[in-house]
Amino acid sequence: MTTPTTPAAPAATTDWAPHTSETRPWQQRVARGPRADRQVREVTVSLPPYIARSEYAMDRPLAAMTAASAGDLTHLDLVHGRTLAALNHLQLRTEAIDSSRIEDVEAGLADYGRAVLGVGASASAVSMAAATAAVSRLVEDAATTRRIRLEAILAAHAELFRRDPEQAPRAGRLRTTQNWVGGSDWSPRGALHVPPPPETVPGYLDDLLAFANRDDVPPLAQTAIVHAQFESIHPFIDGNGRLGRALIHAVLRRRRVSRHLVVPVASGLVADRDGYFAALGDYRRGRARTLVTLLSIATTTATRESARSAVTIGEIRRQWGEAVGGTRPGTPLHRLLDLLTEQPILNQALVSEHLGLGEADAYAAIETLHDARVLRRAPRSRRAPVWLAPAVLHEVEDLSARIDRACRAWSSRP
Repeated sequence: MTTPTTPAAPAATTDWAPHTSETRPWQQRVARGPRADRQVREVTVSLPPYIARSEYAMDRPLAAMTAASAGDLTHLDLVHGRTLAALNHLQLRTEAIDSSRIEDVEAGLADYGRAVLGVGASASAVSMAAATAAVSRLVEDAATTRRIRLEAILAAHAELFRRDPEQAPRAGRLRTTQNWVGGSDWSPRGALHVPPPPETVPGYLDDLLAFANRDDVPPLAQTAIVHAQFESIHPFIDGNGRLGRALIHAVLRRRRVSRHLVVPVASGLVADRDGYFAALGDYRRGRARTLVTLLSIATTTATRESARSAVTIGEIRRQWGEAVGGTRPGTPLHRLLDLLTEQPILNQALVSEHLGLGEADAYAAIETLHDARVLRRAPRSRRAPVWLAPAVLHEVEDLSARIDRACRAWSSRP
């Protein structure tokens, strides 16, 4: 894998149809907020182009860059996709956590683990766990159906918000009201982006899905455009960013760029959040190249660092075996060590379920690994014990940090 270099931008200022706009009447449903918000009487909505049959012509340097990024990911998937299932679990966690960070949703890994196990956690951790499930659901559907389907997007949205008391009534439903991004909480005054009117959303999504299911568009360019178009449509009241980034992986899986793995692209995007949002703004102004380039850089970087993590996890598993004096394949302890590379945060119920062990045997295996310092008990889990595998969790954090550093270094270049 090579370190990506940014191809020089061509002289043309646009390479994609820009959004248009339309002014519409506006009235608050509930008169709240500052007086300036209550006085807003019209709103200018942004109307994305219809793209089902659009072509995206890349110049030669950008085409070479995206092809190399896709090739690196395919190679990683071929080498580690089947033989190291743990990498996929690790990357799903990393992707969901960093995608949530873009939306200012933060939680520690231990708290996140408790949310995954359903044993009590903060609202942010529950949201992160839901994001993991939503990404997995959407990617799996694309893998099995070879389509990007509205039904799958709605199901992923339902998964994302089914445990959110405020959003649960709208989970899995397209918006029926006007929304906006940035600006005031009470009206579109000062908004950064006002998506198209709610009655246009179904038609826009049909158009987007037609583009997403084409096979004659270069995969990475298609992925970037699908993501940007989804963010422009903003079809839900909440969760658009996380679902839009999940679509990145769904498109890559449908196009068979990756058949097994989900590399943490969001770790690269969150490294320069302002740059990421600026790239979405460029797309709306008719310049898709910025986001295509950014996604290519993030993909190449995430792929390279994920390959390092694959090697590291293999070494961790070998060291665990030595720490317990060796294990025989097929024994509960050997199988638990294998499980830990995939599920580094667990409890007795999870061990019993995955390994087919009774409660006493599951606890005995956990205690053996605890005594060998392979596992440690999570803080604040006395009533419902949760155990952590620090070595793997450190690799989760380090993978994210390495991608972040590499992408920051790229974005800060003159």
